[in-house]
Amino acid sequence: MPLAPQIGLIDYPNDRKNHDGAIPLIGGLSIFTGVLIASTLFVQQSQLLNLYLISSALLVFIGTMDDIYDLSVTPRMIFQGLVAAIMIFGGEIYLSEFGNLFLLGDINIGLYGIIFTILACITAINAFNMIDGIDGLAGSMSIISVLSIAILTFMSNNNDGVLLPLILVTATLPYLFYNVSSRNPRDKKIFMGDAGSMFMGLTVIWLLTLGTQNTESNDAAFRPVTALWIIAIPLMDMFAIMLRRIRKGDSPFKADNGHLHHICLRLGLSSRQALLVISLFAIMFSLIGILGEIFQVAESIMLVVFISLFLAYSYGLQHAWKFIRVMKSD
Repeated sequence: MPLAPQIGLIDYPNDRKNHDGAIPLIGGLSIFTGVLIASTLFVQQSQLLNLYLISSALLVFIGTMDDIYDLSVTPRMIFQGLVAAIMIFGGEIYLSEFGNLFLLGDINIGLYGIIFTILACITAINAFNMIDGIDGLAGSMSIISVLSIAILTFMSNNNDGVLLPLILVTATLPYLFYNVSSRNPRDKKIFMGDAGSMFMGLTVIWLLTLGTQNTESNDAAFRPVTALWIIAIPLMDMFAIMLRRIRKGDSPFKADNGHLHHICLRLGLSSRQALLVISLFAIMFSLIGILGEIFQVAESIMLVVFISLFLAYSYGLQHAWKFIRVMKSD
């Protein structure tokens, strides 16, 4: 924390940020440092682990630069794509197998999966970055997603694959204490920053890729369609808000106050109440995915239900302001 003001890692209130005072943007750096040390000491060393740590370090660096200098969208996305490419070509693992989604047999897109994985990485990174709008939300979404992956991995009897997700969860809990709790020592509040939210997004898509694809060393722990349920809230919120911006004629990357957490606040919920409600929805979606995996519900059914919920979510987000006006008029 003492270093934050000296290097410019401070978040000041503005027209979109209503917090009180100057808050250090060091949560992401702290979480990454904890994961780096713990995984180096306790996780079996491998090329995949080293690639993950190197890629994460590069992304945390660009996220820190973004926190300090407020970079534009283009260089951020280019760098995110480069980080994804390092992971893909270095580890020779990417999303190519999608299961039997349309009742026509297993789908395998082969080398086209490289392009798809780069796009998926950029999507996940920005989904967690965009969801980071109120205290504790990005951290809670990360814990729910990563813990769900750990449960599914454990259920597949891949005990070695459980340790890294548990390390990430353990490293994130102290951050939540300093970000959300009013009882932290001397009220030393911190924010995750872009470095943290992008690191979380990269970690989640990395674990999902490892968990859903068959490799020479490991069999897939769960089906690809289940991954959608694991990151449902960040994914749905990002795509729904981007569609809303495009319909209005704005850039899909233009910041606004139309996210799910903003709507919860407009409905009169406090920041903590909004955090609780959104977290409960995220837990519910993850449970649907886990139960679907346990009972081997057809992948086509899981996909159709997910798409239906996304369409309902998107419609609700588009018309939320009408509902809010009616509520306030009453």
